[in-house]
Amino acid sequence: MLFYFGIFVALCLLRFALQGNPSLRRKLYPWLLLALFIFVAFRFEVGCDWSGYFFQFQAQTYSSFDDALNDREPLWWMIIEGVVQLGLSYPWLNVAAAAIFFFGVHVLARRQPDPLGFLVLLYPVLILNMPMSGIRQAAAVGVLCVAFAAFLDKRLLRFLLLVLLASTLHNSAIIFLLLAPLVQGEYSKGRLALAVLLAIPGGLALLSGDAAQMATERYIGTGVEAFGAAYRVGMLLLSGVAYFWLLRSKWLVSSPEDYKLVTIGALVMLSMAVFLPVSTVIGDRLAYYLVPIQAMIFARIPYLPIRKGRGLYAAAPYLVLGLMLLIWSMMSRHFEICYVPYDSWLFGLPQTG
Repeated sequence: MLFYFGIFVALCLLRFALQGNPSLRRKLYPWLLLALFIFVAFRFEVGCDWSGYFFQFQAQTYSSFDDALNDREPLWWMIIEGVVQLGLSYPWLNVAAAAIFFFGVHVLARRQPDPLGFLVLLYPVLILNMPMSGIRQAAAVGVLCVAFAAFLDKRLLRFLLLVLLASTLHNSAIIFLLLAPLVQGEYSKGRLALAVLLAIPGGLALLSGDAAQMATERYIGTGVEAFGAAYRVGMLLLSGVAYFWLLRSKWLVSSPEDYKLVTIGALVMLSMAVFLPVSTVIGDRLAYYLVPIQAMIFARIPYLPIRKGRGLYAAAPYLVLGLMLLIWSMMSRHFEICYVPYDSWLFGLPQTG
């Protein structure tokens, strides 16, 4: 169980050993990205949803392309159909999902002053829980990362299309359409208030749609719980508080180009508390989409004009995330069942049936 924690410690040591060498960090970043992709994509019988997606794969082998196209999340089922048509076995579906996830992460990471730190900060929560387990939402997160990049570029049409594309992988991503009124123009309280008003009818439409109805049937009042949601959402809440309390004004001065996205993301983080009493699963699903913005905040701290304690503030996210991972890996029976032992099929694929 300490295997995964040990990897995070090694990643943190690498990041801080290169603190004074940003050029070498950038050169090592693509190799670390590739290493994490291989680690995640070629796992074998690792992850809580391994059997669940295997059953989806098996079901699609007896279905057609038209069946995939008519599903609620057609792109996901078309990806499965593509793997089937290529004559590949189920583990290749994990490779496909991981490729989409890490591509999206790379698109966002390369816009950061510290892409290596950004990637390391994604490991304990997002990487271990999404492309190593919930691969369908992992693919949606990857596409949404590209949508966030479009948001930074103020490309409204591209943002809308990418969010819609993400929702065809995992319909929970559709909620990010509510950010559309904020893509163009500068950030201001008045513009934010106007966007909220404009988002109300859209929000009502989403809540009355098929995706919301399905989420209600699956997760509200059913006894289905995400037991780690309180910790993950709690970390987002702390991140939002830290941003507005310590970092927002400094961010505006030093990084105005992504100030709007990060500030809106931090506001959404603060709002996440309302989801937990309704459904921990819904809160948890939405929280994963915000982790890339959280990593943007954490990875940027060393570059902000903080006069006192900048080193402590910069190290704190790594320490807190490491502590969360250590407690999770050591105390969670769920973690032990899902992730231990780690195995890979990189050098030979066993027969999976």
